[in-house]
Amino acid sequence: MLLRIHPEDPQPRLIKQVVECLLDGGVIVYPTDTIYGLGSDIFQQKGIEKICRIKKIDPQKAQLSFICRDLSHLSDYTKSIDTPLYRMLKRHLPGPFTFILPASKQVPKILQSRKSTIGLRVPDNEICRHILDALGHPLLSASLPGEMVEEYTDPEIIYERFGDEVDFVIDGGVGGMVPSTIVDCTTDDWQVTRQGLGEFEV
Repeated sequence: MLLRIHPEDPQPRLIKQVVECLLDGGVIVYPTDTIYGLGSDIFQQKGIEKICRIKKIDPQKAQLSFICRDLSHLSDYTKSIDTPLYRMLKRHLPGPFTFILPASKQVPKILQSRKSTIGLRVPDNEICRHILDALGHPLLSASLPGEMVEEYTDPEIIYERFGDEVDFVIDGGVGGMVPSTIVDCTTDDWQVTRQGLGEFEV
């Protein structure tokens, strides 16, 4: 189903519909502050497996991220974060970044890769914020499959392509074409591993 949600003032009944779907193991396509992405509840194995089927990947090898409402979830899903790292994250978030951090044992088993890392995002997007507020914990997020990012800026085209594979495609307006900047923070020497929309400053 294509759901038109207002990008600045999301309708509560539509947000409720999305959250009920996620809690039931559903998968959504939703807008962020960069490109549209695939999302599911991190605690719903059915949803995680569905995303991996759509992307044709193994959950433990997948590069999946957690979309968080703010930095309050950091201590739940990552190992201890020192003060300089926390300050740097606070300076860049919310924003168009994915930070790779060491995963804690609270990351659901199906997602614990051999490398034991997790990507964390806090997008600057009202629809995301409202979904996360109502859900009460992070969303699992993945990019849409394929190389043609241009196809993924228009929710109607996304719906034509993926409408049969997901439960909801959220139309929150035209999406961006540039993904988030990925920063590896697993060592003290933070490294940009993919330059995207965000300009990273140490």
